[in-house]
Amino acid sequence: MTPYSLLRPLIFRIPAEPAHRLTIRALAINPPSGRLAPTPNLAQRIAGIAFPNPLGMAPGFDKNAEVPDAMLGLGFGFVEVGTVTPLPQEGNPKPRLFRLIEDRAVINRMGFNNEGAQAVTNRLIRRRETGKHGLPGIVGVNIGANKDSADRIADYAQMTRLMAPLASYLTVNISSPNTPGLRALQDEGALSALLDGVIEARGNMNVPIFLKLAPDLEPSDIDAICRIALEKRLAALIVSNTTITRPALRSAHAGEAGGLSGEPLRELALQRLRDFRKASGGAIPLIGVGGIATVDDAWARIRAGASLIQIYSAMVFEGPGLARRLVAGLERKVREAGMTSIAEAVGTE
Repeated sequence: MTPYSLLRPLIFRIPAEPAHRLTIRALAINPPSGRLAPTPNLAQRIAGIAFPNPLGMAPGFDKNAEVPDAMLGLGFGFVEVGTVTPLPQEGNPKPRLFRLIEDRAVINRMGFNNEGAQAVTNRLIRRRETGKHGLPGIVGVNIGANKDSADRIADYAQMTRLMAPLASYLTVNISSPNTPGLRALQDEGALSALLDGVIEARGNMNVPIFLKLAPDLEPSDIDAICRIALEKRLAALIVSNTTITRPALRSAHAGEAGGLSGEPLRELALQRLRDFRKASGGAIPLIGVGGIATVDDAWARIRAGASLIQIYSAMVFEGPGLARRLVAGLERKVREAGMTSIAEAVGTE
């Protein structure tokens, strides 16, 4: 039993969104000291970036880049902040975040609530200038468009210009179900135009571009996305965001609108990862997300074709010690498999 499992009943008495804000505040006031030393058999180079381990913190947790270094201190190999939009926005009406305790799941319809590009830019510049954490660490920025934007491609282009100099990588998020019409940008023509706008805005700034996708895609969509990703030389695909589908759920919150994450997403997200691996022929790195809570979940995602993985909802139920437990478990899995690097395990299923 972990210390967190003893505290969890008390934490769960606080509504989900205020509890999240308290967590961010606590990490800002009292960040973990020191980072995990890079683990030789977990380190690998993806998209030109040297990742010390393959475990990342998914976006949505640190929307405004308030605590990226604290998250790196918990054992993550990389952290993705955001989603950030050009202008600040409130997001959808509250309540909009729900714990499905019986299902070990979360439903959110946050709607890209964030403080906007200027606030995040200021924090990332300050982080770079102070350099008090020694090594900079890998911090990606997840970018989006404002809900009421008249030109969403222009929003993504603007975010690219602003964030490219400050980010280890950029993630183009077109897969949130909580901004009306956003997922339509996954359609072939729209996606191609969007990526052209982002790539043009990047110019000669040498920042890798990742694309985050929904799990609710048809086989023809997957083939088209892989073709475009290879054509545009994207650095990686992130599979996947939350789902709007609803498997059998037990919680009283099961009927809430929004994106479902956590344990019920696991099999769907794993299958989509396999689909993208097959459709791309392994020609583009994949990042596996969705329903990863145990070392076995993480290892299954690596073996299905993910070079890197990200977690978020599992932290709600397992607590802040989960990152170090997963990293230690993956290191053990690589050793037990007789491999010298986790890269050897990618796609071996």
